[in-house]
Amino acid sequence: MGMLAWFVNGYLNANLLTPTYILLLFIVSVLALAWAIFTLFSYHRSSSNARFVALVDLAFFGALIAGVYYQRFIAAVDCATVQPGSPVDIDLGIFGSASLRIGTGLDVTIDKTCSMLKACFALGIMNVVFFFVTAVLAWIHGDRAVREERRYVETRRVSHSRHRSHSHSRSRHGGGSRHSSHSRHSHRRAYV
Repeated sequence: MGMLAWFVNGYLNANLLTPTYILLLFIVSVLALAWAIFTLFSYHRSSSNARFVALVDLAFFGALIAGVYYQRFIAAVDCATVQPGSPVDIDLGIFGSASLRIGTGLDVTIDKTCSMLKACFALGIMNVVFFFVTAVLAWIHGDRAVREERRYVETRRVSHSRHRSHSHSRSRHGGGSRHSSHSRHSHRRAYV
């Protein structure tokens, strides 16, 4: 997302429209990052709404596929050109630079913009895989939570029916009409 933001900022500073292949992947990446952070901090509630999380993850999976599809042209582009002649200069940032000569006397020139766009394409593919995996895991987690909820409801239903039959038999056999001191609050889980 940071690299795509750099591209968007460059087009904004030049007062140009950002191309669709950058803008689409940028928007989807921003929304996907916000969704990932939200689900990370609300994980404690994920068992009750895991299937919803899985469906949203699948939606991001599809949107990321579309963003990567629009950037597919960059996969065939060569971002490093090899030219015979001069030494290769490597910029090491605040640490200075280094000059290397390849054994065959070839000079390598790397285009930063092209390389960053290619990296965005690769990271987009990785995000496609990650969102698919998290969607499957959330679906499995939700399926398990639904089974546990059904087991809990069945256990409560059985214990409640035993309690009612026991209190009815006591009242028929002279136990009086004593009411249970238990409160009648619902013990269901809250769904968000």
